[in-house]
Amino acid sequence: MEWDIYLRTLFALVAVLALITGVAWLARRFGLAGAPVVARRRRRLSVVEVLSLDGRRRLVLVRKDQREHLLLIGGSSDIIVEGGDDGAAAAEGPLPQPGDPDR
Repeated sequence: MEWDIYLRTLFALVAVLALITGVAWLARRFGLAGAPVVARRRRRLSVVEVLSLDGRRRLVLVRKDQREHLLLIGGSSDIIVEGGDDGAAAAEGPLPQPGDPDR
């Protein structure tokens, strides 16, 4: 083989890698990568961690303002395992459902 084949192959590899890098940069720049580019305000609600227990149930640690709540979701009912005021454990019970007049 001659050197020109190796040089063409190397040039093609560099060109493809440059195209991939350019498209990834553009996707991030214009918000197509999933996360917003610039957060305009501080978010109050965030999911800190998710732990899958089995095929249906998950433990989800959610932070709202400065409080964290541990939720068990995905079973027959959703339950607040721990959370609430200043780190104290909240009463366990089902989560209120949208349109529930009792809560």
